Amino acid sequence: MFEQLEDTCSRYTEIAARLSQPDALADRAAYAKLMREHKQLTPLVEAYHAYQQATADEMEARELLENGDADLRALAAEELADARAEKERLEQKLHLLLLPRDPNDEKNVIIEIRAGAGGEEAALFAAELFRMYSMYAERRGWKAETLNMNETELGGMKEISCMVEGEGAYSRLKFESGVHRVQRVPETEAGGRIHTSTVTVAVLPEAEDVEVDIAPEDLRIDTFRSSGAGGQHINKTESAIRITHLPTGLVVECQDERSQHKNRDRAMKVLRSRLLDRAQSAQDEEIATTRRTQVGTGDRSERIRTYNFPQGRVTDHRIGLTLYHLDAVLSGNLDEVIDPLITADQAEKLKAGEAV
Repeated sequence: MFEQLEDTCSRYTEIAARLSQPDALADRAAYAKLMREHKQLTPLVEAYHAYQQATADEMEARELLENGDADLRALAAEELADARAEKERLEQKLHLLLLPRDPNDEKNVIIEIRAGAGGEEAALFAAELFRMYSMYAERRGWKAETLNMNETELGGMKEISCMVEGEGAYSRLKFESGVHRVQRVPETEAGGRIHTSTVTVAVLPEAEDVEVDIAPEDLRIDTFRSSGAGGQHINKTESAIRITHLPTGLVVECQDERSQHKNRDRAMKVLRSRLLDRAQSAQDEEIATTRRTQVGTGDRSERIRTYNFPQGRVTDHRIGLTLYHLDAVLSGNLDEVIDPLITADQAEKLKAGEAV
């Protein structure tokens, strides 16, 4: 571990020197890449320097304990205990920081939400999940933009996709992929019976242009009039875009903007991300990041999380986490769920590393 840390510090010093060169900004793309790497390495380097300081403090306290007078030995014993505790804390932190990083963690994401089993009740809950993610993005200081939506007459959503832009968006939202199950009494239920419905969520890292090469001849681009719930602009101009990727049959629609050009750009972003997702899955089946694997079939028996309204309960079945803060979670307070998921994921990776 310490050899790796020394190599990291050397690389960090090298990057800092290159960034300080007068001509560093001549190649803006290279400069931006170095800045990202510098930012990623900073927490690890700072933790290692703190560990080295704690080690030095431990050695100094031990020397005082062995050679100092009675008064100094009492103080040294206290300082030695503090230094050892700090070393232990920092060593654990270093192990976590050295875990292999998901290369997509810093990327923006595209969230696709679809109503599953449960008809209109599922569509209504899909709209609530979209609101939850929008409020969570706002809490984190991220930007959320709707790409496409298919609304129902009662205000639900058969499907909706949005782009979330912000630092570390994928690192946190990737845990939302899967089947979300809701249990509650629908407003239309006269008998007061609890219904179970499902909504599927897919979280895709945004693909950069250089990652996915799309030949123009592989695309069929159609324009059509926007459809949806009301609005003066709806159905007046053919600003909505449908892009079909002929080799794979993937179809992407975007109709949220009035500008045909903006809708086309957004649809291409979604298409690139879906194609990147497919390519990554083909390279490594264990990653299992295709939409089909992420969200399953939408059947009621498949779920990563259950939202039980009668009990005010949220349960994440992957780690056995249960919270009785349903209203808070649906209002965007998702960190209470995501933080334990990240901790469990790190523990699994540490365990796997120890096994190797």
